[in-house]
Amino acid sequence: MSTWAATQKPFFFLIDFEMQKPVLCPLEEAKDLGFLFDIKGFRNFDPTTRKPKPIPLSIKPVAKETYTHAYQRVIDEIYKGNSFLLNLTFPSAIETPLDLEDVFHWAKAPYKLHHQGDFVVYSPECFVKIKNDHIYSYPMKGTIDARLPDAQNTLTTDPKEINEHNTIVDLIRNDLSKVAKEVQVKRFRYLDKIKTQKNEIYHTSSEIRGKLPPDWKSQLPDLLLSMLPAGSICGAPKAKTVSIIQEVEQDPRGYYTGIFGYFDGEELDSAVNIRFIEEKNNQLLYRSGGGITFLSDMESEYNELIEKIYVPVV
Repeated sequence: MSTWAATQKPFFFLIDFEMQKPVLCPLEEAKDLGFLFDIKGFRNFDPTTRKPKPIPLSIKPVAKETYTHAYQRVIDEIYKGNSFLLNLTFPSAIETPLDLEDVFHWAKAPYKLHHQGDFVVYSPECFVKIKNDHIYSYPMKGTIDARLPDAQNTLTTDPKEINEHNTIVDLIRNDLSKVAKEVQVKRFRYLDKIKTQKNEIYHTSSEIRGKLPPDWKSQLPDLLLSMLPAGSICGAPKAKTVSIIQEVEQDPRGYYTGIFGYFDGEELDSAVNIRFIEEKNNQLLYRSGGGITFLSDMESEYNELIEKIYVPVV
């Protein structure tokens, strides 16, 4: 990666949550390896190849008993002081007549990735973007059903959501400070709306920016790896929280909550692998979850996990 970046050779990359199965290839070879991507309109496929019809998903969420057991273990760790924010996730079984490539073409999102027979990602969340020697990150924390009464105000004033978002912004600001100078929060807790196959949801994000050194291309692998895993999908403090996640979740996350992106020779853009469907043993599994803090309520957190099982549509 450092050689290609330093020589301005474009490439595609994919890094899993555990950082055990990275994929790196010249940009033009990604499709030959089974990867289709669309990153804010930068794509390696003909967008007219498929026009699937929107079809509702049938959802069988992870059993509440299973979630409750893991949730209580996380709360115990929080009260011991070992974590103050932990993103707890589980796979839920889903059914749809669409295949993964259909979902890839159907979904509307700024960051989309499909690997044939394995998984599809349609992520709303940027990991980092590098442009004009500046690095940007847009951590996303806080979600609510837009149909609820006074939903925007409820989301922006909820103490739990404020605490969770503040924690992640501080974590990401510290992560960027490892590789950049003049790190600033440019926009704080702004609202976006996403239309899904079942409803509309609001979520809150922030924009953080820093200035990179002139030789950042030769340092690109260290730059990315120093910030992994993404803070918004693990928690804080990062190292201890990740170890708790690996104890309480059922399976390794794999490419879920990892990152993917591209370098075009001058600029880089990348996403956090959320809104993720994978195929295992002929079963589709949707991975989802949310941040747990000392202010969390188990029922609300379980419902948020279910609320995030969606496909965004036009």
